[in-house]
Formats: sequence, structure tokens, C-alpha cells
Amino acid sequence: MCGVTYTRAGVLPDGPGVNWRLLSGAWIAMIVAEDSYVDLETPTGPMRTHIVKPAAAGRYPGIVLYSEIFQMTAPIHRTAVMLAGHGYVVAVPEIYHEFEPAGTVFKYNQAGSDRGNELKTAKELRAYDDDARAALAHLAARPDCTGRLGAMGICIGGHLAFRAGMNPEVQGTVCFYATDIHKGGLGKGMADDSMARAGDIKGELLMVWGRQDPHIPTEGRMKVLARLNEVGTRLNWHEVNGAHAFLRDEGVRYDPELAMTMQGLALGFFHRTLAVGS
Repeated sequence: MCGVTYTRAGVLPDGPGVNWRLLSGAWIAMIVAEDSYVDLETPTGPMRTHIVKPAAAGRYPGIVLYSEIFQMTAPIHRTAVMLAGHGYVVAVPEIYHEFEPAGTVFKYNQAGSDRGNELKTAKELRAYDDDARAALAHLAARPDCTGRLGAMGICIGGHLAFRAGMNPEVQGTVCFYATDIHKGGLGKGMADDSMARAGDIKGELLMVWGRQDPHIPTEGRMKVLARLNEVGTRLNWHEVNGAHAFLRDEGVRYDPELAMTMQGLALGFFHRTLAVGS
């Protein structure tokens, strides 16, 4: 895998697999390091969490990246690499670790969709929040992390990132077409209180929606927007002419132009909100 991370001019870190070149006056380090993972302890058992980070030595802000219902697919991995390549330690938790063996990935087909949607509401809502705290605590404790933390998610992951943003240590949260916030449909046990707790998000929030997404219709989006305005969220709101999963670079709904533009917005957002001193 490869990506880029920018450094200040001066002494360049060196090590196995770090290749430097000069581009537009900036030194760029290609990421060629292997992925790693940690098994984090949670109240519902070990949570396999994939770590993708820059190869160059240093300390970087941390981002918890939440997947779609399919877990750590190739498109999610490429998204993690993109973030890491721009200077972040990225943690990708397996959201259904209680139900499936570590490393399980569902296919982008009907069977995979059915299983992912089944588990979405089979898991206790409290367990999703426990998982978020475990992933954030791991990033904060890493010697290669600055302690500046963000969250990003796609589909159900957008909803999970939204809830992760309720933790006070999260300075910036990005949600791509977050499902079920408007109808309180996440998890079981305690009622889904994401709308009620929206005011707990103290960091800045970036929400991106597809106007042609049947999972979050106009009335659902407006319900979320009204609530966020009501509680005074530091909000960036973007609606684009795209379908559900327009960000995923596999399948007929992928829109490369929209994906590149919105990923650029997300990167700019994290560069601003997670920078030291911001």
C-alpha cells in the first residue's frame, strides 16, 4: 500500500521501506509499512482493531475510522490508507467483534448485506459506545499519537462516528451518509438516543449526505439538521447529488468525482481540527 505524509523541511526520518522524494517543494514519504492490529479489551470481549499509520517516525493525530456494515473491506482499507498517508494514525475497529471471528469481512452481496444488517440491531447500543471508548483510549495512549483525536465513519459507521463524537476528547468528527440517526434505529437494549444526545458533541462536526440516498430521505436529513441547529453544533453540512455508497470505490454507485471532492473536504477538516494548537 502507499500514501503520502508531508513533513517540514529539514532532517528526514529514515528506516526500512521509507522512500523520500521532492514534490512541489515538499518532501513526501511513501507509506510501505505493513498493517498491524491490536485486540482491545471491551466489556463484550476482544475487539480486533486494525492500525494503519505513516511509515515515517513521529507523532500524529489519531482517527477512529468506522466501516460500513461489511467491516474491514478493501474500500475501507483504502480509505484508512488515504488518511494515514496524510499524517494520521488510523484505528479501524471490527464493529461486530462479539458475533464474528476476528478478521471477518462480509462480501458486498445480498448475503453480506443481510448479515451486516442483522447484527446492526442485534448488538447492544451500550456496546457500541464501549467500543468507541476503547478505540479512543488506545489511540490516546499510543506513543506515536499526539493525543488529538477524531472520528470518521461511513453508512452505519457514520452513525457510530456521530456517537463517538459525543466523547469530550474528540475534536473533529466526519460522518458520510450516516444511517438511522433520524429514526433511532441503532442497536438494541436501551433506546437509540443519538438525536437526544446530539448536544454532547462538543467538537466540530462534518456531515455529508447523498440526496439520492433512499436510506436517509430528505425529511430524515432535515430532522437531523434541525436538531443539530437546535443544540448549536459547530456544524459543516454538505448534500451532494449522489447515491448511498457513492464513496465506495467498488460497485455501480461509486462516483469518483464526488468521492474525491468529499474526501478532500474531510482531509481539510481534520488538518484544521486536529492540528496541534487548534
